[in-house]
Amino acid sequence: MKTSEVREMSVADLRDRIQVEKNRLDTMRLNHAISPLEDTSEFKKVRKDIARMLTILAEKENEQK
Repeated sequence: MKTSEVREMSVADLRDRIQVEKNRLDTMRLNHAISPLEDTSEFKKVRKDIARMLTILAEKENEQK
């Protein structure tokens, strides 16, 4: 997910999306433990997306204060 797309989202949407991505990462880890994924770089991509969303969420929350 691109930064510009994340910045357009509301705070509530960001929180929901972060939770969805964290669940997706957990599912990927469990699936990888059972049978290896073909593209393990997805772990890195999802982690970076989560970090990007958390950073922008913190920025938006600080602006509201």
